Amino acid sequence: MFVRFALTADLTFNSDLSAEATNAVEKTVAESNNVLFKKGVPKGVDEREVGRITSWSVEANGIRLAIESGTYTRAHDALFRFRKQIATALGKFRLGLRGISIGEYRITMTGEIPDGIHIPNVPFIRSFDIRKDGLSLDLAVSAADLENRVPDRILKLIDEKIQASGYGGKGEHWELIFASAQRPRPFTKDPTEEMVKRNWIRHGAARGQWIHGPQSVQLFRAFEQIVVEQIIRPLGFAEMIFPKLTPWEVWMKSGHAKGVYPEIYYVCTPKTRDPAFWEDVGDYFKVTGEVPIEMIRDKIDGPIGGLCYAQCPSFWPFVQGETLGTASLPVKVFDRSGTSHRYESGGIHGIERVDEFHRIEIVWLGTAEQTVDMADRLHEAYHHVFEEILELEWRCARVTPWFMAQEGMVGTGKAPQAVEGGACGCGDRVGTTDYEAYLPYSENWLEFQNVSINGDKYPKGFNVKIQSGADCWSGCSGVGLERWTAAFLAQKGLDMDGWPDNVATLVGEPQEIFRFL
Repeated sequence: MFVRFALTADLTFNSDLSAEATNAVEKTVAESNNVLFKKGVPKGVDEREVGRITSWSVEANGIRLAIESGTYTRAHDALFRFRKQIATALGKFRLGLRGISIGEYRITMTGEIPDGIHIPNVPFIRSFDIRKDGLSLDLAVSAADLENRVPDRILKLIDEKIQASGYGGKGEHWELIFASAQRPRPFTKDPTEEMVKRNWIRHGAARGQWIHGPQSVQLFRAFEQIVVEQIIRPLGFAEMIFPKLTPWEVWMKSGHAKGVYPEIYYVCTPKTRDPAFWEDVGDYFKVTGEVPIEMIRDKIDGPIGGLCYAQCPSFWPFVQGETLGTASLPVKVFDRSGTSHRYESGGIHGIERVDEFHRIEIVWLGTAEQTVDMADRLHEAYHHVFEEILELEWRCARVTPWFMAQEGMVGTGKAPQAVEGGACGCGDRVGTTDYEAYLPYSENWLEFQNVSINGDKYPKGFNVKIQSGADCWSGCSGVGLERWTAAFLAQKGLDMDGWPDNVATLVGEPQEIFRFL
């Protein structure tokens, strides 16, 4: 994609420019074009790609500039380099720079533009034009917006949208690593339907929510015990409790704020706890028997964040801004303290795709080598559990989750420079391994487990460093109890005589405590 930037700007001074000052402007423009704007530009780059003042004029107490560039010393960067230079040059004439106002700002992209590309709906974009061979944007920006690199961020966002349009999902980013042998398939019913029939579970009052009876919970606890005894304890993980309300500042640093909005449950706070402020809401319900949603909407502040969407981001404020001692690495922790919530839209199905679910989140951080080594040890542990204990028919594959693909942190092919991993060669390990179980009733595969090597994504976002100076990396692995249950029961059925002996022993005799008439 070929990109051009063009802007006009007025630099205002505290008094009119004299003839001598105008001569100084002319000299500074020439020096900027020939020397200043070329600093840091690789040799051999076409000069048309480098920022350049294409026209200028002095009008009373101001300088009007037109600047164009390609991707090197972009027009706004050239403007601020010139500002510093001209402020020094005109200071000799007792002229002080009062401010900069931006007139026009245009970005032009030349290259194939996918059909249906969505231009960001942000106030900085005054107008735009899309063609098959490119697009152009007219921006309404201030000097402060330029210093905040708004044009660069808009350009990056559009490029992400172009890349996203070509992202075909896991089908195009899926590489098989291992497949178990096919197991006997004596059970072909939907396990969720059978659990409902036996009163193991019932729908909760909220969407995508189940109430789990004793039998279902016994299975959850058995799986939890297997995870603790076979994976967490042998690998030395320590238990923590992560918050289940995630504020915006955490999602901003974790990167989720880039696109989590359609899938989170938002959390709002009351404007006040004063009972008198809320009395009319309670009175309305007492009279009508209905909750006045619109009245409540007026009495709450905007969302402060959301319910836990992914468990690990809430951990990171614990180490934010810290330098980890070498002796403490790798840090290995896990959380199993509460529910996660994800608005699944039309994808709700059974107990395996729900809005409220239960997970054990495993998190580790250290050097690149330590992070990759721990991921390998987790893979070995999961292989043992799925093969020898749960006796599942399963497979695993390397995938590129979109949150990494859109940031260049792909898990297949060449890793970007930010996560190359230095001499250890770990960079191409950044990404996710998904574990899938076969579902005989639907003849499909269900993702029920994952292991992710996240590179330096979270440590950089939360400014976490290592004593030795090496890059800090992290990984995470989520154990979804609903997914494990769905996979296990889909293959083994609900009757314990068809279960592996060690699982049946851990579960114990199902507790039948409800007798409905």
